[in-house]
Amino acid sequence: MKENVLDVLMYLFDSYVDTEEDPEPDQNELRMELSWAGFGDNEIDRALVWLDGLTEHQDSLNYSNLSAHGTRIYNDFEHQRLDPYCRGYITYLEQTGILSPPQRELLVDRLLALESEDIDVEQIKWVVLMVLFSQPGQELAYARMEDLVFEEGADLVH
Repeated sequence: MKENVLDVLMYLFDSYVDTEEDPEPDQNELRMELSWAGFGDNEIDRALVWLDGLTEHQDSLNYSNLSAHGTRIYNDFEHQRLDPYCRGYITYLEQTGILSPPQRELLVDRLLALESEDIDVEQIKWVVLMVLFSQPGQELAYARMEDLVFEEGADLVH
């Protein structure tokens, strides 16, 4: 089974997002569950490192009103990894108030940490949900993003 880190993360997200159980099982429990679900050790390790990177930035996020009129300039590496559609979608999420500037930075960091060949808008949507879900007080932004993900997906079904 050829899985990537995002597949592992989406499995975890789907498994824990709506549960009443302890939302933070230890890494050994996660590792056993993911292995049982058929994911390889390499993908599991990379997904757990990715999750650690998500949580280590929580304390540095500042939700105060940063310059709402600032422009994010992407460096050459980010330009290579995030095509114009991806960068435009990130800007759209920020302009609609779903993402704050610090959350945008966390999103870009976590997208690049996926190490996937191609990053697309669908991946961005799921990573945004994970970023918002991991942060206290972001329920409204999470609900708005969830609506975007599922409304846009519903349009594709005929």
